[in-house]
Amino acid sequence: MEIKTNVMRALDKHKINYKHYTYADTDAVSGMEVATVLGQNPEQVFKTLVTTGKSGNHYVFMLPVEKELDLKKAAHAVGEKHVEMLKSKELLPFTGYIHGGCSPIGMKKFFKTTINSSAKDFPTIIFSAGKIGYQVETSLEELAKVVKFQLADITTENS
Repeated sequence: MEIKTNVMRALDKHKINYKHYTYADTDAVSGMEVATVLGQNPEQVFKTLVTTGKSGNHYVFMLPVEKELDLKKAAHAVGEKHVEMLKSKELLPFTGYIHGGCSPIGMKKFFKTTINSSAKDFPTIIFSAGKIGYQVETSLEELAKVVKFQLADITTENS
């Protein structure tokens, strides 16, 4: 029987075109390992990170798994002086997701979401389906039907 995550059910409900992948039967943990197991370009596979701003507001950032979030660029993108990563133990109570299975779709409440501008270079992006071992792939146009987001350069420069 095929497993559907809450993210997949939300996409189905909104008639969003998407593909799904599973890697549940592997040892892949990091985003790079997931991209490798799925045979996908790591620039097209996105991780979902949650931060807290100086104001106390929370923000979601999506960026390629091979990149790191630039906290200064991220803060600037959302109009904050400073943002920091949400502590791992706070992730589940705030979002409903655990570390490694966080998706921008279906969080307990909506948080301002910023996707790295490199996403527009691809016809689709791949990201967590809300459960470790599951990913979904859809276009930014389709994603915009379920998640309000902005695009911005939020990654550190390659050294």
